Amino acid sequence: MTRALKPLAEQVIVITGATSGVGLATARAAAERGAALVLVARNETALAVLGEELLAKGARVEAVAADVGDQVQIQAAAAVAEATFGGFDTWINDAGAAIYGRIEDTPVADQRALFETNYWGVVYGSLAAVEGLKTRSTPGALINVGSVLSDQALPIQGVYSAAKHAVKGFTNALRMELIRSHPKISVTLIKPSVLDTPYKEHARNYTGHPASSPPPVYDPALAAEAILYAAEHRTREITVGGGGAAFALFGQLIPSLAEPLFAWAAPLLQRDRAAGHARDSENLRRPGRDLSERTGAYPFVRRTSWYTRAQMNPELTAGLLAAGGTFLWLALTTRRALKVAHIKAVVRAHEREKQRAREAKVLARHRPKGTRS
Repeated sequence: MTRALKPLAEQVIVITGATSGVGLATARAAAERGAALVLVARNETALAVLGEELLAKGARVEAVAADVGDQVQIQAAAAVAEATFGGFDTWINDAGAAIYGRIEDTPVADQRALFETNYWGVVYGSLAAVEGLKTRSTPGALINVGSVLSDQALPIQGVYSAAKHAVKGFTNALRMELIRSHPKISVTLIKPSVLDTPYKEHARNYTGHPASSPPPVYDPALAAEAILYAAEHRTREITVGGGGAAFALFGQLIPSLAEPLFAWAAPLLQRDRAAGHARDSENLRRPGRDLSERTGAYPFVRRTSWYTRAQMNPELTAGLLAAGGTFLWLALTTRRALKVAHIKAVVRAHEREKQRAREAKVLARHRPKGTRS
């Protein structure tokens, strides 16, 4: 588990969902750092435009139009990577779809369609990745993009939460199996918080009003940075954004308080009151509007996350925590020592006062009567 992964500039990377949101941000960032790319998405037109954009910047790119919910098409994408670049070093499963609406209002057919992309797409991609990586002489990485909603479900996004719970369970189990059978393959789960991507524009909406996601909202570039970090460093999982981590922790530690609060607040926080009507560009069964990393629909988007950066710098974080703990221990020890010294000084002063009082009484008893003091 300690063998190093290749630098990005020496890698061939397969990215599903490459023409929108996090996948698009990751593709552009990886190309800038010299990686060769196999871009996978359903939108052939968007793939062609993106391919031309990256080729013009000197990147090595091959585009494959494929639906991740079809195992044969995913296997074909892996074959293209093999034929074009001689294989791949990192496989990133990012493609996804979303639904806003109560579970009982969502047709089962739509729930199945979402699982075909969000769960089975990850399964098919992971199996293709393992098959390709296990035959290579060098270590490689499988990176699955999940969600903080795999740690804490959210009403109105219940079907999406269920799919991400499944992705988390699948990824964790696969990682443990590969530790025994193919330890050179690194398996990472990326769990983004709310991101400023076309997520809500691509979602099927059964709420009857424009949908949104509760703040805080983070820049998708943070998720891309975490993904590319995992492509170079063996990492179990990374949560993108401290806000999502806090949300999940609250739900896990105090469910008796969190669940009633989420039940009432979530529908209100997921309603976009600034939009006049719901946008119709969902990608549940067809390609949505692509080639957009961000929407700009949120009034405040966080460009940094110290929580995420700490996970990508574990040695530095551990050192800072150790230094902070040492400083706190020294401060508490010094404070205690000063407090003890002060108490001792007060006691000594009190004893001196008592001693002077006793001496005064003795002198008073032995003084001749009528003598002035």
